[in-house]
Order: sequence, then C-alpha cells, then structure tokens
Amino acid sequence: MKYRKFGRLQWDISEIGYGMWGMGGWTESDDIQSATSLDLAVENGVNFFDTAWGYGEGHSEQLLGQLVRRHPSTKLYTASKIPPKNFRWPAKPEYRFEDSYPYAHIIEYTDKTLKNLGLEQIDLMQFHTWDDGWTQSDEWKRAVEDLKKAGKIAAMGISANRWEPENCIAAIHTDLIDAIQVIYNIFDQAPEDVLFPLCDEKNIAIIARVPFDEGTLTGNITKDTTFPEGDWRGTYFVPENLMASAEKADLLRPVVPEGMTMAEMALRFILMNETVSTIIPGMRKQKNVLANTATSDGKGLSHDLHTELRNHRWDRQPTAWSQ
Repeated sequence: MKYRKFGRLQWDISEIGYGMWGMGGWTESDDIQSATSLDLAVENGVNFFDTAWGYGEGHSEQLLGQLVRRHPSTKLYTASKIPPKNFRWPAKPEYRFEDSYPYAHIIEYTDKTLKNLGLEQIDLMQFHTWDDGWTQSDEWKRAVEDLKKAGKIAAMGISANRWEPENCIAAIHTDLIDAIQVIYNIFDQAPEDVLFPLCDEKNIAIIARVPFDEGTLTGNITKDTTFPEGDWRGTYFVPENLMASAEKADLLRPVVPEGMTMAEMALRFILMNETVSTIIPGMRKQKNVLANTATSDGKGLSHDLHTELRNHRWDRQPTAWSQ
C-alpha cells in the first residue's frame, strides 16, 4: 500500500481508503462479513475509513468504532458526516441554513457520532451536504471552531453534492475546511477544472468518492441490468440514466488492457492524479478488498491509456434522480 499526505494535516493516508456506506443497513450476519472485510483491509494497509451517521442511523459508525478497538496498535483514521437537519440529500439552494446545519444540530450529531464510535475524538467530521449559499453564516464557523477547541474533531470537511464540484469553493476560502470529498472518476473529471487547483493552492485534502460511478465503471452495468426491490441503485439507474451509463461503459470496454478489469483501470486512473489524497470505494466482500488494495502499487496506467481515458469525460448536471 502506498500512502499520501492528507493536505495540510500531513497525515499519512492510504491511497485506497474504505467507503462504509454499504454497511449501514445490514443484518447481524452481514455485520460479521463486514468485520471480516474491514479487518482484511487493515491487514492490507488501509488506514482511512469513511462513514456517516446517515448510513443506518449510526450503525456504520458503530462498526467503525469496533474496528478501531480491534486494532489498538494501528492508527486508523476515522471520518464521518453530519446529516442535514432536514434529512434531505443533496442540498439545494432553496434550503435554508437554519434547516440544514444550525449550531446546535452540528454539535448534537458530532456527539452522536462520537458515542457511536466510542471515541473522544474523530479525525475528520464532514458536512454530508453543502450549498455555498450558507458560507456567510457564522453559526457553522463557530461550531467548527468550538468542536476543534474542545478536541472532539481534529479536522472538518465537506462532502460536495453530486456533479457540483465547485459548490464548496466559497467555504474553502474561509480556511475552516481541511478536506473535500468529491465524486471523481473516469467520467466525472470536472473537479480538475477549478476545485483541484484551488485545493492544491491551499493544501486541502481530496477524498475521491464513487470511483466506479455507482457500478458503471466496474463493467457490470448493462442496458438489461435490474436491481432488487429496495436497492438504492434502482432509484439512481432510472431508464434514462441506465441506458446512457451502459452506453458509456460499452465505449470503455475496448480500451481495458488485457489482464486488467475495468474496475482496476478506474482506480488506477484516479491514482494518476496526485491531488487526490485517497479513494474510498465500497468494499463489501473480501475479494473486492484484495482487488482494490492491489491497485496501490505505484504503477498507474500507461501514458497512452491515461490520455485515452481523458477523452471519456462525461459532464452531467444534477437531476431529480441524481441524489
């Protein structure tokens, strides 16, 4: 496993982190599988784990706390997210700050997260949604300062809305934000335009989420794909998105090198960008942990393939189904 500095915090963070969304609503038997996969990730050098109160109303946070206690001699970096008070994802310009992240709400849910984790301090707390129209509010700034002063959080970040990588620029300029979590992958290259240069300038850490475009970039999504009842992906891959996504994936299939999966190619593409501090794929099964962590070997992609993949950029705008 290779490690990178986490922005101005200078933490040594594994290039491949662990996204824990998929573990939020699992049953007890699945929790055992989760624990096995999480432990395997630690054994393979992963030291950054990202969760949220919204992942099972704290259940995923509890799994992370248990992981930390199982590995007392290894520094594992913990990251979670505060849900908006109105519990509506993503943020929209018409949502008032008072209905999203008032001071008391930020403090309350940070305390809930710490209780779920069983820790006195979390390394990185994040706003789970954000709209830059809230930037001028003093309440969230005071909350962040108070939480840091109290030692409850070491750093503060923002999880940017899907396909809105520049809807956090004003917040970055307050110098209170230490990290930005953003969708960045072969299709979603827009963060490179404005966000990444600013984060380089200010030494802000970048967490790349959704590296597989919710599954499209694993190569497993086709026009005939269906999802089980209740599976979130069924509400995301509505017909117009499923058809377009499958077509984009089909265009990529011919360029996947022999002996490499599309998923591996997708991770290696992101790792080629030195602005990225860590990638947080979801890894429910042990085979996924092994495959994903193996990409952190410093090899990247060939120049010609990397150049070709840049031509597959797909700029999209938020929709009712993009969530």
